[in-house]
Amino acid sequence: MQTIPFSFRQIDYLLAVAETGSTAAAARRLNVSQPSISIAVAQFEAHFGAPMFLRHPGRGMDPTPFGRDHIARLKALRAEASALLSPVQDAALRLRLGVYSTLGPRYAPMLMRRFTEAHPGASVTPVEGDIETLSAAVRSGEIDMALVYDLGLSQDFTVSVLASLPPIAVLPPDHALATTDRIDLRALADDPLVLVGLPHSRGYFLSLFHAAGVHPRVAVETGSIEMLRALVANGFGVGLLATSLPYDRTYDGRQVVERPLAGTPPPSRVVLIRAADLRPSEAMLRFEAVARRCLAEEP
Repeated sequence: MQTIPFSFRQIDYLLAVAETGSTAAAARRLNVSQPSISIAVAQFEAHFGAPMFLRHPGRGMDPTPFGRDHIARLKALRAEASALLSPVQDAALRLRLGVYSTLGPRYAPMLMRRFTEAHPGASVTPVEGDIETLSAAVRSGEIDMALVYDLGLSQDFTVSVLASLPPIAVLPPDHALATTDRIDLRALADDPLVLVGLPHSRGYFLSLFHAAGVHPRVAVETGSIEMLRALVANGFGVGLLATSLPYDRTYDGRQVVERPLAGTPPPSRVVLIRAADLRPSEAMLRFEAVARRCLAEEP
């Protein structure tokens, strides 16, 4: 790799001469000695093998055509370097966020809004997928971090827990248990089950029944929370969800009822994951801080 022959300080000296019109004025502006400025100009001219300035005795210095071209380029280079090395500004906070498809609509848009409100000029690009797909994308660097459930995650992630959510039963309003305070899963064993069939989610919900000592009769599997709710509302069975939703209407205008489960079923943990071997960016750290605050405020 070729060594850069000049420092930023020397570039600043040259630019100051171009802007002030003399080495003396440049020295006063930068509070350095005039010989330091003159030496820097001479070094640039020796390096390029061409004069950078025309000297006018008693009237200062003007850039030559060659000097004007190179000074413009050096000025752009200096500005780019200054922007790159300056403290992170909100406009530089860009995040590629993986979003688990069934979890995302409940939290991701709200977190994105709160992040950009806290940091005007920041941006978040959401990428939806299942846990396996998003985990692979985090490992490869395709996305910066992912908002997922803590299900089936390997050890090569740094995991930040945002919330711990108890599972809930989803019933049609005319179900015999719709007014029960807490649902015993054994009481749902004979009902057809509408199941979130995505990898890891499927196993989690079935494990709740197995822990209760019953084996459910799966009627329909879906990858969509809203499809599950609509199927339940239309009488195709009962369902389980990891996330409670703040409304009871489905897309077709029908109604569902949410009820907590009896006992102490294992909760779902909502987490942000990032590659354990990657130093987090400022955007990642700030988004995580916003996400923690937001979910701590959730009822």
